[in-house]
Amino acid sequence: MNDEFFASVYNKALDIISRREHSKYELKNKLLKKFDIPDLVDEVITKLIENNLINDSHYAQMFVLVRKRKGFGPKKIEFELMSRGINSSISSCAIEEEGAWKEAAQKAFNKKFKNGASQDFRERNKQKSFLQNRGFTFEEIDSVFS
Repeated sequence: MNDEFFASVYNKALDIISRREHSKYELKNKLLKKFDIPDLVDEVITKLIENNLINDSHYAQMFVLVRKRKGFGPKKIEFELMSRGINSSISSCAIEEEGAWKEAAQKAFNKKFKNGASQDFRERNKQKSFLQNRGFTFEEIDSVFS
């Protein structure tokens, strides 16, 4: 009976990760909602890690790449990774490896503000606020306006 349950949970996990990559934390939560057998879910997660089917480092690298392309900055991406159960050392490393955040800030700015940086104080603050809300650092924001 235990082997049947294990196979069932394992197959469900494979089904979930075949659609998109998941962090260990995300996958564990999804499996616990469906099966509610913590020991068995932990066993399945361990087996998936051993088979290199889930890898938080790889997940973080892919996540950073995708979110950067969508115009988000390193601070927001790091927060999103934390909420997905990725530890801060892994997320920091993935963000640092990606690099070129000033260019990403410029690209996000140019996409939103076709006319460039405004000379009006209020409008310029709105533009800076946009980049800040996207998760860019003050240094990256200043590079756009200098």
